[in-house]
Amino acid sequence: MPSASHLAGRLAQDAEAVCRHYLSAGRRAGNYWLVGDVGNNKGRSLYVRLTGPRAGRWTDAATGQFGDLLDLVRETCGLVDFRDVAEEARHFLNLSRPDPLSSRRTDARYSVAVERPASEQARRLFRMTQPLAGTLADSYLRERGILRASTHAALRFHPSCYYRDLLTGRTSSYPALIAAVTDSAGAITGVHRSWLDPACVGKAKVDNPRRALGGLLGNGVRFSFPADAAVPVMAAGEGVETMLSLSHVMPGMPMVAALTANHLAAFRFPPGCRRIYIAADADAAGRHGIEGLSRRAQEDGILPLVLSPELGDFNEDLRLLGPGRLTACLQAQLVPEDATALLP
Repeated sequence: MPSASHLAGRLAQDAEAVCRHYLSAGRRAGNYWLVGDVGNNKGRSLYVRLTGPRAGRWTDAATGQFGDLLDLVRETCGLVDFRDVAEEARHFLNLSRPDPLSSRRTDARYSVAVERPASEQARRLFRMTQPLAGTLADSYLRERGILRASTHAALRFHPSCYYRDLLTGRTSSYPALIAAVTDSAGAITGVHRSWLDPACVGKAKVDNPRRALGGLLGNGVRFSFPADAAVPVMAAGEGVETMLSLSHVMPGMPMVAALTANHLAAFRFPPGCRRIYIAADADAAGRHGIEGLSRRAQEDGILPLVLSPELGDFNEDLRLLGPGRLTACLQAQLVPEDATALLP
């Protein structure tokens, strides 16, 4: 079987043809192919270099995802194992000529894979997970002061989740915390993967231990959201651990982790929302997300209120200051009726 770097190089030699096939909703603009995301939605967030020494390298400015064309094939086709990714690439490049019967089977699988949306890829991965309680992912969150993570249906564990280094092309697998990204109806549109080190309770020692897959725009990882009910008061922020830390001391508050500042700014409000608390993130991108979401909330007649941690983030507050101090900090920032209803 050709190596990952060899396949990526072959794909890069005809980068525009790869883009036209797998990202048909996009278009060429100068030396780049522009499209909305790896789910082949319309837009300009994802750009693929078509010429020069970096031909085939791509970046999604909204999600932070990046890689080569082999990664693009994996993401667009919803493939998990490298063997399947390599087979898909070899089929596109016509590196082998199977017998006619085998070819018909491959063509059928191939056409289905190309048409599989990113949300289906995410659902497929989520179906491969197991309950969180008692797993390495549960221990990882407990080390961060989050003790009741296993009560959230959005969080699951994958014992051996495929990982590919985007710079070297090396493939491996690690245990992973998997978080379901859902829309307002509760349908899974994406997943967020946090790879873990099996030798200790921490993140895997890889360059990029967190990646998202699927339809993130307007959606998020939801905690304590009621089914088929209005949500008059809620909280939103970027990181999973940040929102789980808030949920630890406010378990009755519906919360969402939008995963990035851009996606926080674009989060779709649930029906009946009157107030939204926005968990602050101190960097420039975080401020952009807060400002964008606040502006949209005001346009929709929703009151935006910013919650600020005492330290770097709310997980640091929970771990280093303790739940009591975090509760007191939040009590001073919540609307009085929310503090009475939601804090212990």
